Amino acid sequence: MIKKSLITPFSTKYNTPPFSKIEYSDFLPTIKEAIELAKIEIDTIVNNPESATFENTIEALDFSGEQLDRISSIFFNLNSAETNEEIQKIAQEVSPLLSEFSNDITLNQGLFKRVKVVYEQKDELGLTTEQQTLLDKKYKSFSRNGAHLPEDKKQILRDIDKKLSSLKLKFGENVLAETNKFEMLITDEINLSGLPEGTKEAAKQLAESKEKEGWLFTLHYPSYIPFMTYADNRELRKKLALAAGEKSFRGDKLDNQNIVLEIVKLRHERAKLLGYKTHAHFVLEERMAKTPEKVESFLNELLEKAKPAAESEFEELSQFAKELDNIEQLEKWDSAYYSEKLKQKRFDLDDEKLKPYFKLENVIEGSFTIAKKLFGLQFEEINDIDKYHEEVLTYKVTDTDGNLVSIYYADFFPRPGKRNGAWMTSYKPQYIKNGENSRPHVSIVCNFTKPTKSKPSLLTFNEVTTLFHEFGHALHGMLANTTYPGLSGTSVYWDFVELPSQVMENWCYEKEALELFATHYETGEVIPMELIEKIKDSATFNEGMQTLRQLSFGLLDMSWHAGESPEKIDNVKAHEVEAFKGTQLYPDVETNCMSTSFAHIFQGGYSSGYYSYKWAEVLDADAFEYFKEEGIFSKTVASKFKDNILSQGGIEDPMTLYKRFRGKEPQPEALLRRAGLIEKQPL
Repeated sequence: MIKKSLITPFSTKYNTPPFSKIEYSDFLPTIKEAIELAKIEIDTIVNNPESATFENTIEALDFSGEQLDRISSIFFNLNSAETNEEIQKIAQEVSPLLSEFSNDITLNQGLFKRVKVVYEQKDELGLTTEQQTLLDKKYKSFSRNGAHLPEDKKQILRDIDKKLSSLKLKFGENVLAETNKFEMLITDEINLSGLPEGTKEAAKQLAESKEKEGWLFTLHYPSYIPFMTYADNRELRKKLALAAGEKSFRGDKLDNQNIVLEIVKLRHERAKLLGYKTHAHFVLEERMAKTPEKVESFLNELLEKAKPAAESEFEELSQFAKELDNIEQLEKWDSAYYSEKLKQKRFDLDDEKLKPYFKLENVIEGSFTIAKKLFGLQFEEINDIDKYHEEVLTYKVTDTDGNLVSIYYADFFPRPGKRNGAWMTSYKPQYIKNGENSRPHVSIVCNFTKPTKSKPSLLTFNEVTTLFHEFGHALHGMLANTTYPGLSGTSVYWDFVELPSQVMENWCYEKEALELFATHYETGEVIPMELIEKIKDSATFNEGMQTLRQLSFGLLDMSWHAGESPEKIDNVKAHEVEAFKGTQLYPDVETNCMSTSFAHIFQGGYSSGYYSYKWAEVLDADAFEYFKEEGIFSKTVASKFKDNILSQGGIEDPMTLYKRFRGKEPQPEALLRRAGLIEKQPL
């Protein structure tokens, strides 16, 4: 029987997960039983003696498996944010089971037959726009995933999906293990030259926690980034950079080269089996971009605009490093260091001047204040619900009438059991059932600078924008207001999902917004106007190089997934070097490889979709121009954004939703203006 602690709905306040009562050993048997319960729900739909209707087939299918979805989401969120060997072992057992169950649904001929009956009558059923979208989505989930295949091919598809689910998990486990494994202990204080006091204190504290003498640095971002940005010792920067670049590329048991080749080959085989030219053709059919050709054209068009600026910036940076330290050849481990030095020289601005104004608690409150001014949301910290770790903060989110909007979890600091980076996730979707609007539970997970014995957590400006970015995703989840869970919140086209997150970053550069929360952690002084101006002035610093870097990742992704013969690729490094050829500024490092730790495309959901970040930048730059035209806290524009974008989930084509908000299609020139790649026009 399913363990009581994992029976849903939970007997907890707000129906939140009872983390403290969950035993890891409960997950496997509970998920197995939840799969059986979900199968019964599917069988009930298939064996319904009544004719197939939208309600008894499409709607019933979307609401089926709710218990399984909730338990699975808890499990996989823990595997990302609070994992250990036991959870990872369970994940390797659970993933193939869930993959098999997913195939059981999409390859169920009786179920597809009923879905098809409804689909073929769709024009006569008087469906709402949302219902039509759900029907299309359900039909495509079958037609695009093997429902038309003969039985022998269906079995091949099942085998591929099982293998892929295990390989993706193994890829992520290897990267996390590599990240946790590397440590650089410094025992001579002279080698800390250039590092800010807060960074040194954090490194000392980390060493002490591991009973070591000296200062300890790791590949976790809050340790890695400051060292690469400020450490004067070039050899130690090189050591750290090489270690980061060698993740899962060492030819040992944590090596991901064969996993990359196998994933790419299996994805291509799967796409061909389903009648698509490549994996990218399969994926992009359900994206705003539609085709690999459109994506490559988009990336190359931006590349044409950005490359001259990037080359000019690189030449300037190289000259600066030569004049300053007689550096003959700028290397990858010099990039952040000399960029920071040049930025300080040009703008008299560095993160150490800014960090005192960005105490984590103040930035959190700032994000809440801005959400209140824009969307009328109230955030109240609560301590009467369970957390999966003591550092997690929990909030009740309400509207202006006091109605529950969402439960919000926020997890900000690195731990050995947490993967690198930052992300938003969900523990429960929003939906409307039996007249009740069931509200979502969303979470953001980050890896920010931890507090030390003498200082609170003071964020770099990049960490500030990261918090606002993930908070934008969270708002997309929180403000969802759709009937069906399958269309709710962030259940949108992948190249549209970054719009709410990226648009929120814009407020970090605006005086009117910064003055709400950027106050000195010791004096309470509001951030001076001169620093705000410097933040704005420096916003496009080295934008050409930054754009080129992002484009290189998008092109690498497409090189893996849009090629017609991936099975012929036998050398990960050689393939990557070729893919980077048109975007390379720094000399290649033979022992480094990005693909073997490129979790976005080999573990996460961004395969054939990394271009989405740049695609969404076009949307967000255009959207924020609208805010600036009317005022960055314009209630009118904010309401239009909430009503047409944030609350609508995936109920309509994203371009339709965007045009309803903006009144026109997005203009790429807005992004180029913001990036300083074309001349700005007065608003």
